Amino acid sequence: MSLPFLFGMNEITTQPWSFEEDVARYKAAGVQAIEICEAKLDPARIHEQMTLAANSGMTISAIQPSVRTFFDSRMAPEPADPARRTARLRKSLETLAPYAPGTVFVTNTGAPPNGNMHRVMDETARYLRDLCPLAADLGVSLSLEPLNPTSVNVESAIWTIEQALEIIDGVGHPAMGLCLDYWNIWQQDDVCGAIRKAGKKINVLQVSDWRTPYSATDRLIPGDGVIPLHDMLHATWEAGFRGACTVEIFSSDVPDSLYDGDLEALISQSRKGLENAWNKA
Repeated sequence: MSLPFLFGMNEITTQPWSFEEDVARYKAAGVQAIEICEAKLDPARIHEQMTLAANSGMTISAIQPSVRTFFDSRMAPEPADPARRTARLRKSLETLAPYAPGTVFVTNTGAPPNGNMHRVMDETARYLRDLCPLAADLGVSLSLEPLNPTSVNVESAIWTIEQALEIIDGVGHPAMGLCLDYWNIWQQDDVCGAIRKAGKKINVLQVSDWRTPYSATDRLIPGDGVIPLHDMLHATWEAGFRGACTVEIFSSDVPDSLYDGDLEALISQSRKGLENAWNKA
């Protein structure tokens, strides 16, 4: 039995390729959904590039804004002011949503100043509450992603599904959902039970595999690590998610970077790994 989700690729997985190469090579490889990274877009050619993606035949399943956190983060430290960061995210929505109706914009909290997680969670809910009507008017949704504990106080104030749902429930808007990245949440207590409880609030699914990291950007092809992919994929299906299963692999500052290898083979191996994981009891 083949994977029941659309097979997708996040552009960070093929970081060495240009945006145009991503679109052309994904399509040639039979990829069904693309998760766009705004950082790969040329600001002077956004219309051309987004039109290329929209006309590719692939679903634009999600978009990673260039500034996606409300507090600063290691990946995007500027601007530092939360209001200016929110304005950047608002601009990303207004600029990119018209090319991808029905897509989802992925967000996170950012690092808590002085470790004040309570403040960051409260203010993140407020900022998202303000952005949700805009997203709905544009015909798109927002998603909040809990990150791995390795990213706490660097990229995020939340690291469990339950913490993300606390914020999502505080937002209380139908345009707000949950991003599941298995690499980030697989080690939490009763992860499959938490996935099932999240139910249809899940609106983005990202997959890779785990080894003890050599760096903050060290992930493996699905099936090459220790994440219980079979159980988690089935729990996600049972929760009611019917979107794309998108491969998101970071692989830099490591001795055996996947970015230095055959990226077309990486795509085919990822698909095979996910299909094997789905079918393996």
